Amino acid sequence: MDLSFINNYYMPVVLMACLCVGYCIKHIAWLERISNEYIPAIMLLLGAILACIADQGITLNIVVSGAVTGLASTGFHQIFKQMIEQKEK
Repeated sequence: MDLSFINNYYMPVVLMACLCVGYCIKHIAWLERISNEYIPAIMLLLGAILACIADQGITLNIVVSGAVTGLASTGFHQIFKQMIEQKEK
């Protein structure tokens, strides 16, 4: 199965914004009430909303692009976290 089509849905600005918001959810004390299991869903919705704002329109392609990018931000967070923990060992 070829997954190269995912590159068409990648939005760097949305990715960085979702990474920042996700980091804040994980590390700001009063946001600790948000369970970790909800973070991917929050990033999906945030990514879709930010993509619509960034592209100044609402189409299925833009919404899917934002949603995929928002979910990708949770994956990037885990990759960076594992890299940092591995360097500390």
